[in-house]
Amino acid sequence: MPHIDLPSHRLHYRIDGHAGPWLVFCNSLGADLTMWDGLVVDLSDRFRILRYDRRGHGGSGAPAGPYAMDDLGGDVLALMDALEIDRAHFCGLSIGGLTGQWLALNAPERFDRVALCATAARIGSAESWRDRIEAVRVNGLASMTGATRERWFSPEFAARNPAAVDAILDRFAATDAEGYAGCCAALARADFRDALGNISNPVLAVAGADDAVCPPADLATIADNVQDGKLCVLPGRHIVNVESATAFNDALIAFLSQD
Repeated sequence: MPHIDLPSHRLHYRIDGHAGPWLVFCNSLGADLTMWDGLVVDLSDRFRILRYDRRGHGGSGAPAGPYAMDDLGGDVLALMDALEIDRAHFCGLSIGGLTGQWLALNAPERFDRVALCATAARIGSAESWRDRIEAVRVNGLASMTGATRERWFSPEFAARNPAAVDAILDRFAATDAEGYAGCCAALARADFRDALGNISNPVLAVAGADDAVCPPADLATIADNVQDGKLCVLPGRHIVNVESATAFNDALIAFLSQD
């Protein structure tokens, strides 16, 4: 299992494709790098794809929390440095989209085009994330799979694709509870609403039309306030890259292929 060792934890990663520009994928809270499996087949002949498990998720280590967006963004830069990747495109979903905003604000020279998906400049409230941390520590992540299924996937998609949805939720339930809580703490403090105008990288903001977590209005705010933004709304809820995989891929390829 390929990984790099950082001072406080190990980062698990995977590389697909052998030619073209680098494209870094960043997963949502409670998911691992396999959430991008359905996209990689069509993209790996155009890009060199770097996926990784955020600290506290999947095959990566879970250092003591709480975490901050500086930690999550710093992990991406440390991974790129270790792999000698000077510059890349970036695509992140949910907390991965907040990570992308941090990177565009703090290391814009390391990135070309940035896709921010099913995210917002501010997700939830500090109180809601503190409540989530308490619930996870008391009841565990497995107790949240039913509510997560409803937030992440439309009933129609879940009914048509039970095995795919169950596989994603199984990985959610297996996420390290303290690692998950550490990332919730980062979300509780993350707020880029007043900084969006400083993002100069071209941005594609992708929304799920029925996403109650980060509704299309949140993505429109990003697209309207960065210096070079475009909004794309696709059918589905929060994990829109899975629910509308073909349309998501088409939109991402068209965006990343622009001069």
